[in-house]
Amino acid sequence: MTRDLVTVDPGATVAEAATVMGGHHVGSVLVMNGDVPAGIFTERDILRALASDFDAAHHPVADWMSHDPVTVEADTEATSARDLMLERGFRHLPVTDGGSLVGIVSLRDLSGRLD
Repeated sequence: MTRDLVTVDPGATVAEAATVMGGHHVGSVLVMNGDVPAGIFTERDILRALASDFDAAHHPVADWMSHDPVTVEADTEATSARDLMLERGFRHLPVTDGGSLVGIVSLRDLSGRLD
């Protein structure tokens, strides 16, 4: 799990979010309304946006993000998190502790740890 959260506001553009993601070498950003995760915006969302609208780079991420992201608690077993991500088609999953956002886990984080 990564505890250094990379975030953007819902009004950030697709291009701004892509720049933030590239600068941090991550495949997703959490879209935050204050301290509350409103959504998650991923590399897949960038591709979907750009394939749908030539001007999508200037649209807000709120138009393309996955709203109300599924989360797991910090004490969730790695195999359970992996199974949930594979079942639901996620590559990134926010992690909470008692309802507070504490990190994000990716399939890459879990690869090799489950053998």
